[in-house]
Amino acid sequence: MRSPVPRFRDVERQASGLEPAHCLPPRHERQNNMWFIRDACGIICAIITWLLVVFAEVVVLFVMLIPSKSLTYSLLNGTLFNSLAFLALASHFRAMCTDPGAVPKGNATKEYIESLQLKPGQVVYKCPKCCSIKPDRAHHCSVCKRCIRKMDHHCPWVNNCVGENNQKYFVLFTMYIFLISLHSLVMVVFHFLYCFEDDWTKCSTFSPPATVILLILLCFEGLLFLIFTSVMFGTQIHSICTDETGIEKLKREDPTWEKTTSWEAMKFAFGGPLSMTWFSPFTDLSCQKEPSDPVPMFPQGEIIEEDVIEIPFGTSLDQNA
Repeated sequence: MRSPVPRFRDVERQASGLEPAHCLPPRHERQNNMWFIRDACGIICAIITWLLVVFAEVVVLFVMLIPSKSLTYSLLNGTLFNSLAFLALASHFRAMCTDPGAVPKGNATKEYIESLQLKPGQVVYKCPKCCSIKPDRAHHCSVCKRCIRKMDHHCPWVNNCVGENNQKYFVLFTMYIFLISLHSLVMVVFHFLYCFEDDWTKCSTFSPPATVILLILLCFEGLLFLIFTSVMFGTQIHSICTDETGIEKLKREDPTWEKTTSWEAMKFAFGGPLSMTWFSPFTDLSCQKEPSDPVPMFPQGEIIEEDVIEIPFGTSLDQNA
């Protein structure tokens, strides 16, 4: 189940002094296209994220595991670390390239509103920035330039909004990064103890100074990632369980929607009943396969100029436009 369409709220006003956005006619947008935000800051942050994981991979393999005298130790830790790193990067890719729940642009037309079959006297709102009819709990993202359903926040590290459709992948990304950070820190401690007891020239393929520098950098990176991802993971789980997004908490909005229980909210966010698919970035949200809107997503017609549209009593929109 998705956010109900007939309930509309939360008009985000433009700052005074800014020119109003000029709405273009509705355009046909293909569904299931690859979603990618062309934001320079976000792209750089995403690349940095991957490079940091690759750096940790190099240090773990070539400084700690390959020079180890214990083949069993190297195989077990190498398999575990590489599996978690692979899942972390896969989750990052899915969070970055999954449509977070964007509302179709330019659907604020008379034909679209009439097709919603709303009750007389009900009020709907148009986003003045992307010319979309805003469903309940949708917010406009200035980076994505779209209204996003159940938008929690825009994260530059995944170069995307965290919303209704990709929150699972963002949670998995933070969880797996947390786990590989913790694992790498534990291995760094054991490697330092091993090198102190043995000759430093025999515990690494690098020189002792280079080994120490690389381990310190890995330790610093691991601590930063550990703190950051633990906070983000806890925040996201709390938002899911309380059925309240980060933006709604920040704005201290009074909930006008019917909140679900924590367990039902978890099942909705992760795509169904508890199973191993919850922890897989390769599975889609099976409980969210129904279309976002119960009517055609790209109706033709002129964009309505008003930002607040009230459904008239006993008359058509034509007579009140």
